[in-house]
Amino acid sequence: MLLNAAIITAVVAVALLLLHPRLSGAVLWRAVVTPLASIIGSGFLVIGPTLDFSFGRYAPLAMAALCLVAYLFGAAVRFNIAEIDKAQHLRSRLEQRLDRLAAWALGFAYIVSVAYYLNLFGAFGLSLGGARGDADAARLLTTGVFVVILVVGWTRGFKLLEQLEYLAVSAKLAIIAGLLVGLIAYFGERAANGLLVIAPAARTGWDAMALTAGLLVTVQGFETSRYLGATYDAGTRIRSMRLAQWVSSAIYLVYIALTALVFGRGHEALSETAIIDMMSVVAPILPALLVAAALSAQFSAAIADTGGSGGLFTELSGNRIRPRHAYAMLVALGLVLTWRANVFEIIAYASRAFALYYALQAAIAAIAAWRSRRLARVALFGAAALLGMAIAVFGEAIAA
Repeated sequence: MLLNAAIITAVVAVALLLLHPRLSGAVLWRAVVTPLASIIGSGFLVIGPTLDFSFGRYAPLAMAALCLVAYLFGAAVRFNIAEIDKAQHLRSRLEQRLDRLAAWALGFAYIVSVAYYLNLFGAFGLSLGGARGDADAARLLTTGVFVVILVVGWTRGFKLLEQLEYLAVSAKLAIIAGLLVGLIAYFGERAANGLLVIAPAARTGWDAMALTAGLLVTVQGFETSRYLGATYDAGTRIRSMRLAQWVSSAIYLVYIALTALVFGRGHEALSETAIIDMMSVVAPILPALLVAAALSAQFSAAIADTGGSGGLFTELSGNRIRPRHAYAMLVALGLVLTWRANVFEIIAYASRAFALYYALQAAIAAIAAWRSRRLARVALFGAAALLGMAIAVFGEAIAA
């Protein structure tokens, strides 16, 4: 009972802090919120059980590797933000073409990510009733939400829903704070009783690396800062992206270290909603909070990426593809993924799609660095481009 009260107190305190006008109105924080919410959104729901199930005591190392790779790609994107701001007129035709190709890659990555968000929405939505684990029922719910999004986007657009984004983000971050409070208390209790778990890894070698590559989308989202130029200057976008990656990495590493040490592999069967069963052991209040966070986070993220893809495809096609037609394409492809793949397979597809985008961004950064004879940066971003291509080719899904 006391732990439930402590968790609720943490959730309310963090929510009030995030909604305080001095913070919510601060320019840097507003710039941080968009990438931060993307990075620790959907990924937070699946990464804990997945890494715990696959890597046991080595889960924190796998999480650290994911954060490090994401930071490397983030460095390339930040470099490009600075270069575009100060040397737009110096960019070569190759850079411009790669940038356009990267934008197309991002547009298609959005399509896969929306399918990822809404399939998680369907899985967590069923947890409110008695049909959790029914794959077809989850797909039907996901299909219904896809249809709603298409109808709203086709007839009215998403401006009204987008205005709710900061509230949804604040709620999600507050609930994550409550979850961490619960996990820390549970960890302390088990440590005091000598009940911490040191489980061996189920995946090793190349198998482990391919799976880790297939989880890249769980730390994706920092690149959104690249496209906030109409609202924030280059310096603010660079600082906000870096801060968002630092904060999200710290949260992820603490979260994964705690789950790896208090849950043994096989504690619960691995599924997209396994975190609900895991957290019900920690505190009775956590499953309900997690479902609320999952539903609001997945829906708001799907709206944001649907709107973003519509605008992106319209711009790239020279207005030949209207936003509503882009929404229809997104929904059609999303439904194909929904009915032909499970959530973990969609996660791997999304990771590979974003890896291609990051590889192109890193290649652009390497070319820009070569132009200014910064050879260390050329080597770093060249290696990042090769890594991104490798992830795009070899990233794998975990079998649920």
